[in-house]
Amino acid sequence: MSAVTNTTSSEPENQQAARGVVKRKPVFVKVGDLKPGTNGHTLAVKVLSSTTVLDKKVRNTSSFSGRPGGSNTRIAECLVGDETGTILFTARNDQVDLMKAGSTVIIRNAKIDMFKGSMRLAVDKWGRIEVTDPATFTVKEDNNLSLVEYELVNVTE
Repeated sequence: MSAVTNTTSSEPENQQAARGVVKRKPVFVKVGDLKPGTNGHTLAVKVLSSTTVLDKKVRNTSSFSGRPGGSNTRIAECLVGDETGTILFTARNDQVDLMKAGSTVIIRNAKIDMFKGSMRLAVDKWGRIEVTDPATFTVKEDNNLSLVEYELVNVTE
């Protein structure tokens, strides 16, 4: 007698695999585990503060603007953290509206940028920020990873 396998439950996964699109479960990392030069991080963090550092308005001197949509450029530095530490997050344009002090957000596909020798968390066009339910954890504010200064050292053999 031959064994019969039930393929109906995994059919959507097989269809996704056939197309080359295989979604994997997000692995949430903690702020304290972030390292320079890494990317693809998914974090659940609280926004402690948000400071606008650039709010550049586009002048409408002509009907053509250099960028599609001709929107304003906004950049904010937001201090975000979890129970392991804090880090500065660089929010751009529409992201600034989501990063309000006191809110809890899930940051997907984030990367670590280096700015003047210190780490900054950022999300480019491939990442995503979503506001979620208020977190139950207490932020560890005395471990700010953005205050740690790194130096690039070239190793010669």
